[in-house]
Amino acid sequence: MAQSDFLYPENPKRRQEVNRLHQELLDCLSDSFHATNKLIGVLNTHLGCRLASIEMKRDTTIKENCDIIIQAMMKIQKELQKVDEALKDKLEPTLYRKLQDIKEKETEKIAIVQKVISVILEEATSAASAVAVKLVGSNITTGIINKLVTVLAQIGASLLGSIGVAVLGLGIDMIFRAILGAVEKTQLQEAIKSYEKHLVEFKSASEKYHHAIIEVTNTVKHQMK
Repeated sequence: MAQSDFLYPENPKRRQEVNRLHQELLDCLSDSFHATNKLIGVLNTHLGCRLASIEMKRDTTIKENCDIIIQAMMKIQKELQKVDEALKDKLEPTLYRKLQDIKEKETEKIAIVQKVISVILEEATSAASAVAVKLVGSNITTGIINKLVTVLAQIGASLLGSIGVAVLGLGIDMIFRAILGAVEKTQLQEAIKSYEKHLVEFKSASEKYHHAIIEVTNTVKHQMK
């Protein structure tokens, strides 16, 4: 038992809670790395992008891992913006506006993109058109990805950002000491509150992001049948 436990008898329970929340945060981060790599794979395969996959680093901080995902998402958004600009340039204004219309049927949008996709990409496929529609003619880029980027940036800027990823493997006492390096021991409850607050936002944004990517991959599979 740590010496501070005599002064703060609730600390053992708090350490256990920090341990649990820390693992939940790492799980969410790991899922986001996996989902982002899946999206990168789709873009590279069907839109001719040359994006590098990303890897979670266990020997660094939570902030640095958040930054890795953020940078990857910014590159993804840049590639999607190029496709969007190309579509806007090649399509008639009325057709381009239909791509942005949420009431327009997805099959109609894919048919519209199919008319010019061969000019934009070297290989024109229905799967490529479907990916373009799903990622450019939707709120994935402007809404879902931006929201997740915002949440990741907030986590990185919080007191959680300075905590090491691999600290979990060193034991609960090490996690406790890692937190004490950033805040006073009397503020351990604030660390727990911070974990809980950011996890709620992170899980919500992450679930929407994952669901959107699943939709894209399912659409691609359907087009390739």
